[in-house]
Amino acid sequence: MASSSSSGLTFKLHPLVIVNISDHYTRVKSQTLPSVTSSNGGIEGASSPPTTLARVFGCVIGNQRGRTVEIFNSFELLYDPSTHSLDRSFLEKKQELYKKVFPQFYVLGWYSTGTDAQESDMHIHRALMHINESPVYLLLNPSINPTQKDLPVVIYESELHVIDGIPQLIFVRSSYTIETVEAERISVDHVAHLKPSDGGSAATQLAAHLTGIHSAIKMLNSRIRVLHHYLLAMQKGDFPHESSLLRQVSSLLRRLPVIESGKFEDDFLMEYNDTLLITYLAMFTNCSSTMNELVDKFNTAYDRNSRRGGRTAFI
Repeated sequence: MASSSSSGLTFKLHPLVIVNISDHYTRVKSQTLPSVTSSNGGIEGASSPPTTLARVFGCVIGNQRGRTVEIFNSFELLYDPSTHSLDRSFLEKKQELYKKVFPQFYVLGWYSTGTDAQESDMHIHRALMHINESPVYLLLNPSINPTQKDLPVVIYESELHVIDGIPQLIFVRSSYTIETVEAERISVDHVAHLKPSDGGSAATQLAAHLTGIHSAIKMLNSRIRVLHHYLLAMQKGDFPHESSLLRQVSSLLRRLPVIESGKFEDDFLMEYNDTLLITYLAMFTNCSSTMNELVDKFNTAYDRNSRRGGRTAFI
């Protein structure tokens, strides 16, 4: 494996790809981990051999403009460990579905998890060359290293090198940068604030986050009220007219969403009514479920008394 790539390509990686791979690995890990209690009822001790977690595989999609490759998203793939191959029909189906939603994206390569690239990875890499003649390989290291400051993500390219007189295709490292859009920055910041701290729970963090949003909205409302009272006083002549201040207020008001319109009121009332209908439907469903349980209990008690030959009055 060479130290660095010589292709001259610039790679931009979006956080959504890292989140998708991490979520994929976490789900597989939770499904494959052995139970704490053994089959004979005992607790598995430290002498039990460690279980090797299965690697996860998928495709990365994005676009390429000139020498810049931008990786936007990813999706999972089915992998056969016995043959070291991917399900080609499943890959083509997923590619077709993504092409309908994101017509500007195409398959750039694939991803996997592990500490380093393995020899079997080249078989998958060669198989993807039928879709992309120069695919990229994104490797995420799921092991936790508290001393590591960089992201545990490596991007490999494939280059043809002559080794011992034999041309061979090998993996070479490529540098990359993290590229984000506004929606991704908001989402990542939201997830970071909702992360449970030591001694706290996710519900506590969510409550604190919502309290902060409520305080910010309350403060914004109070500031708008101050501006409103000031403008009314200026209109009445209590304060002198200041053109520069009026221009600033006008610029600020243009940033606020326009809600005083008939279309907004119609859309708002429609959404409000739909929400009320869903709430009422949920309430009726709960009432019906409670009534069914009551009727079942009454029928059970009535049948039991009838079998004993007794008669009871239902109040």
